Amino acid sequence: MAHRGASGEVPEHTLTAYRKAIEDGADALECDVRMTADGHLVCVHDRRVNRTSNGRGAVSALELTELAELDFGSWRQARTTGWGPDPYESPEREDTDRTSVLTLERLLRLVAEADRPVGLAIETKHPTRWAGQVEEQLLRLLARHRPSTPVRVMSFSARSLHRVRAADPSLPTVYLTQVLLPRMRDGRLPQGGTVSGPNVRILRTHPEYVARAHQAGHEVHVWTVNDREDVELCARLGVDAVITNHPSRVRAQLAHG
Repeated sequence: MAHRGASGEVPEHTLTAYRKAIEDGADALECDVRMTADGHLVCVHDRRVNRTSNGRGAVSALELTELAELDFGSWRQARTTGWGPDPYESPEREDTDRTSVLTLERLLRLVAEADRPVGLAIETKHPTRWAGQVEEQLLRLLARHRPSTPVRVMSFSARSLHRVRAADPSLPTVYLTQVLLPRMRDGRLPQGGTVSGPNVRILRTHPEYVARAHQAGHEVHVWTVNDREDVELCARLGVDAVITNHPSRVRAQLAHG
């Protein structure tokens, strides 16, 4: 899965990042969603736009038109990746694809327009002033634009996942974790979670966790897997999916064993 698109090479959460991830062969795309002041879901990781744009303020306090005026790409200088020139520096590319805020609705259309099946993993960010409205809007968008390829919802919030499962039991839900709490070491997940989403650091310390999660009936989707050693670890332990900033590089490593 491409973490925020091919974010190791181009600005995260931009249309360009996701197009590149598809071209790089990613099986699925990962995004974070936050709700704007006027009820739109946009692909932004942080609570505030300060780090990834030339603006300031909380996403939840800004309307989509205000976010559309910001530059979400120029903060990161275009550069080569070490795997050849970046084709996204070409003047034929739309500059706005690299700098404009991306709505979830537009990302759903991109997935639908892809020339091959591409899955989508959508992370809801909490806490937020909009609470359950995020999940309500997410489910409305999926009802209108849900692609034929696999979609899963991810969150660190068990309550968020419970809302999703209550409304649509067919949607897989990934419970994300930074640390492995004692009550989860046997592979069980909180109510609402169907897939385990541990940080790769957990696997370095507790490699046995993958087998325990599988025994409990859960797939294991690991984030964020960028180093060669971590890719090898995940492959050796038999994880079901890796989420990475470098989909092309990881696919090449896995293809060569």
